[in-house]
Amino acid sequence: MGTITINVKDDVEREFRETVKKELGVGKGKLGNAVEEALKKWIDKQKQREIAESLKEKMRTGLYSVGKGWKFNREEIYDRK
Repeated sequence: MGTITINVKDDVEREFRETVKKELGVGKGKLGNAVEEALKKWIDKQKQREIAESLKEKMRTGLYSVGKGWKFNREEIYDRK
C-alpha cells in the first residue's frame, strides 16, 4: 500500500471530510477509502479521454481497423450496396 502526501485548500479539505462523514460515516480508513475511490474515478476519466481522442483522430483520418489487419475507410462503407 502506498502513501501519498498532498496539500489542498482548507475549504476543499473541510468539504471533503464533511462529505465523507455524511456518506461513509466516521471510522478508521473511511477517509482513505473515499480518496482511493476519487483517484480511481479520476484515472478512469483520463483513460476515457485518451480513448475518445484516439477515436476522434481515427475519424478525422477516416481510417479504421477491424479484426486482423483488415482496414477500411469511411467511404468504402457507404459505397457498398
